[in-house]
Amino acid sequence: MRKRFLRPTLIVVAFAGLAAAALHIPTSQAEDARALPAPVVDEQAEPPTTRGTTEVAILAGGCFWGVQGVFQHVTGVKQAISGYAGGAKDTAEYETVSTGTTGHAESVKITFDPSKISYGRLLQIYFSVAHDPTELNRQGPDTGTQYRSAIFPTSAEQARVAKAYIAQLNQAHVFDAAIVTRIEPDKNFYPAEAYHQDFLTRNPRYPYIVINDLPKIANLQRLLPEFYQSDAALVGVAQFSD
Repeated sequence: MRKRFLRPTLIVVAFAGLAAAALHIPTSQAEDARALPAPVVDEQAEPPTTRGTTEVAILAGGCFWGVQGVFQHVTGVKQAISGYAGGAKDTAEYETVSTGTTGHAESVKITFDPSKISYGRLLQIYFSVAHDPTELNRQGPDTGTQYRSAIFPTSAEQARVAKAYIAQLNQAHVFDAAIVTRIEPDKNFYPAEAYHQDFLTRNPRYPYIVINDLPKIANLQRLLPEFYQSDAALVGVAQFSD
């Protein structure tokens, strides 16, 4: 099942406007979020001589609108682009990916400064507030393999850190169920269409965003304030074509 672009009633629009303005939405998703322990295994800190360089992380955790929105508010993140990973280039298109038959997952490519935030800390945020890693091939109202929880490491070191952190969290029983997040190396990323980029920021009163995604931003600020930045690192849609 793919996300549908709703035509909301006036009642839903009114509720969405109030909730978006307040940023306090009493949903089960907001109540279930928790700040998870930092990773024991992480990449080495960026040495001063190479500061200013960037690294790329690719993460999938359900609808890319919310995942992109979360990481755009993370300190040290330079850019977060919504897109598709896991399948072939010729099927990296929203309507095709939405069939659930392409191997793609809705994903976000995160470019970050490793001297300001580590890859392991990005994973801490990913598992804490960006999605529920115990849901298999779904997130919230969205179902299908395109909404799976998946990490697409861009290096062997990233794969090592991700595997160790999942093992750490499972061993600590921080969730009531086992983590189902897949680690899928050697997969290409393809940017999504322009209308998907910066969707949360451009549509803060959209009902889906209000109910499912704004609580994630609020939880980031509340649970992990040391990683929160108020100004979103926006992509801008001009560079993308539909």
